[in-house]
Amino acid sequence: MSSVISVCRKSRETTYNLILCLLGGVFWAATIYDLFLSDAASVTRAFSTLAFPLLIALFFFISALLFRAIAMGNMVLITEDQFPHLYEKIVAGAKKLNMPAPEAFIFNSNGMFNAFARKAFGRKYLLLTSAIVDATTDEQINFIIGHELGHHAAGHLNFWTYLLRFPATLIPFLYLAYSRQREYTCDRVGLYLSKDAKSSCEALQMLGCGCQKFNGKLNVASFASQEKYVPKATGFITEIVRTHPRLTRRVIALENAKLAD
Repeated sequence: MSSVISVCRKSRETTYNLILCLLGGVFWAATIYDLFLSDAASVTRAFSTLAFPLLIALFFFISALLFRAIAMGNMVLITEDQFPHLYEKIVAGAKKLNMPAPEAFIFNSNGMFNAFARKAFGRKYLLLTSAIVDATTDEQINFIIGHELGHHAAGHLNFWTYLLRFPATLIPFLYLAYSRQREYTCDRVGLYLSKDAKSSCEALQMLGCGCQKFNGKLNVASFASQEKYVPKATGFITEIVRTHPRLTRRVIALENAKLAD
């Protein structure tokens, strides 16, 4: 694991991940014992119990098979010859994280403003929507690329740990809390790689603004101050059902991040 991840990983992410893995491990151990080792074990019983998760696994397997064909045939691959300035940013960031550069694509998002990390059959991918590339500056895109690289470098997309955690994801709010901590971790990775706190915070604010016309006129301090106007009760309720922390909290956390060079 990259030393950068050790510096950037939030301690709560580690704690929640440990809880999820332990609970998931207990569930899988109990299931294996019940289905194959107990007095009631039988092939028919095991198959009927595992049929639903096997169908889910088959769905993800087929989706992964189709993804590369869809990406290569319909998205624009970022290479040394195609958008080389973005390619250089991705390669440089991956090198700092001690990992191979993922295959990266830009795709027509029809206005969707986001970026994604994905992994399929061991291949790492980084996806940038056309809208986010259009509306952000080169300095801001450094943070966005760093954030998505962080998901790969931190092992967030590892299939086997996902499978281990999976049963515990059914516990209300626990996996969501873990997911939000992962986003804080990757924000810190983005900041670490970009070395530009102002542009990193602006990139997060742009996720809320999404308007190229007003980029360059962002007031990060004013945006962060909106946090104090978020109602306590409803703010808590809307936060615990989300995979990502609200943007005001992410900006404040990034402003307060103390990361060594």
